[in-house]
Amino acid sequence: MKQTTNTILMIRPVAFRMNEQTAVNNYYQKVLDNLLPATVNAKAQEEFDAFVEKLKNVGVNVIVVDDTVTPDTPDSIFPNNWISFHENGDVALYPMFAENRRLERREDILDILEEKGFQIENLVDYTSAEEDNIFLEGTGSLLLDRENGKAYCALSPRADEELMIEFCEDFELNPVIFEAYQTVNGERKHIYHTNVMMCLGETFAVICADCIDDTKERKMVLDCLKSDGKEIILITEDQVNNFAGNMLQVRGTDDKRYLVMSASAHQSLTKDQIAKIEKHCEILSSSLDTIEACGGGSARCMMAEVFLPEAE
Repeated sequence: MKQTTNTILMIRPVAFRMNEQTAVNNYYQKVLDNLLPATVNAKAQEEFDAFVEKLKNVGVNVIVVDDTVTPDTPDSIFPNNWISFHENGDVALYPMFAENRRLERREDILDILEEKGFQIENLVDYTSAEEDNIFLEGTGSLLLDRENGKAYCALSPRADEELMIEFCEDFELNPVIFEAYQTVNGERKHIYHTNVMMCLGETFAVICADCIDDTKERKMVLDCLKSDGKEIILITEDQVNNFAGNMLQVRGTDDKRYLVMSASAHQSLTKDQIAKIEKHCEILSSSLDTIEACGGGSARCMMAEVFLPEAE
């Protein structure tokens, strides 16, 4: 199983704004005062287009699908939460916490991938869990170590333990379950998605161990990463607030590896952290300030990795 892919699905926004339904437990979202929704969307589109251009320039195969004006899906720019694509031809659909995010699921996206020559064998649909208020938000909640057969998950209102274990059984992965926190107005609250506090590369992991308050759990997670020979690159909670955990390793031309992140994440890293990352791969960063502020998500959330087999 490969850990990284050359093909990424991205959804270009048409009505991006701060989603009031996700703000209840995504503490990274901010209200941008005095900006009209149309201005926010235009800025988000500019950032999106520049980001896609940078990825394409290094040889990443980016499949861009335009969002539709109706239904109203302010967070459609983050497709990794509702869908994941696997090497055996499986596609998983996930139950979403915010009701308006459930409208992001589009069957035509599967048709588009098939038209592009990818093979879909089987749909694994977890979305009925929404009826029981049980959620597991894709590769936001789940960090898949595909090579080593593990899935890391920080439990939260958007990541249910039982459903996570069911997912691991279906995809033959070993669950690594823990709780991760951030400080909000002096209180420790669950981090809403695992992928904001850690990132798995092929030979390294970027993680904010300080988010895992339970020392036994923290040691368990770090031991798990070390046992697979990954170099651990620690980041701080302050860097997590700049989306330094929200990164994704991808392949470009000639299988060259890149660690993709936002400009704010890149700027928050120390020289030492950058040197550690660059031993493994090159850094590619792009400004995503509007998307990060309103969406409370960053570079990793915008990219749904496509591991599907190519049709013969």
